[in-house]
Amino acid sequence: MERHLFSEEHEIFRSNFRKFIETRVLPKQAKWREQGVVDREIWLEAGEAGFLCPWMEEEYGGAGGDFLHSVIVMEELSRAYESGWAASLHSDIIVPYVHAFGSAEQKSKWLPGCVSGQTVTALAMTEPGTGSDVAGIATTAKRDGDEYVINGAKTFISNGMSCDLAVVAARTANSDDPHRSVSLFVIEADAPGFIRSRKLEKMGMESQDTAELAFDDCRIPAENLLGQEGMGFMMLMQQL
Repeated sequence: MERHLFSEEHEIFRSNFRKFIETRVLPKQAKWREQGVVDREIWLEAGEAGFLCPWMEEEYGGAGGDFLHSVIVMEELSRAYESGWAASLHSDIIVPYVHAFGSAEQKSKWLPGCVSGQTVTALAMTEPGTGSDVAGIATTAKRDGDEYVINGAKTFISNGMSCDLAVVAARTANSDDPHRSVSLFVIEADAPGFIRSRKLEKMGMESQDTAELAFDDCRIPAENLLGQEGMGFMMLMQQL
């Protein structure tokens, strides 16, 4: 079926990304499935070629494209039956939280690495006891001076074993309104108390890194709060 959605520039982008898949992805799919995770170098190569967060503004290292560039990435990965490399999850679900709700300082600090592939992201929302019921999240974040202390567990986290940065949902208040008790935090994977508990085995999507994470008195700077306290539920609903 003929489509008129994409411009000539979009089709050039598609052609380039298809060649990238043919040369850098397809030859490694069997290896990735066997090892249970994609090679880290694919993130760096894709970032260098402009295929991560293609909609990002130039000031953060992006190409200044639009959402149709992201659609092309999703279409071409589907065409190649590549479900393990979570590039679209990174580019179009997780990174937009920082882009939409981050302060100027947070965006300058984290977005360039997300575009270049040096920073791989994860979204830590789902929990063992509550699933994806955001209002029922049990992980807590308690303010202690100029830090927050995070405690809790997350499960089924894509990119969990390989992420450098995680957007984490945690409860900051015991309000009668559970929808105003959750906040979002950006946590770097080298923070003390950030624990990669184990990689999960699945029936399909063998090369997608899916993990359990734990936070054991994980201390992070207060400025790692994303947006305002208590607005995490609304922020998640806007971007998911």
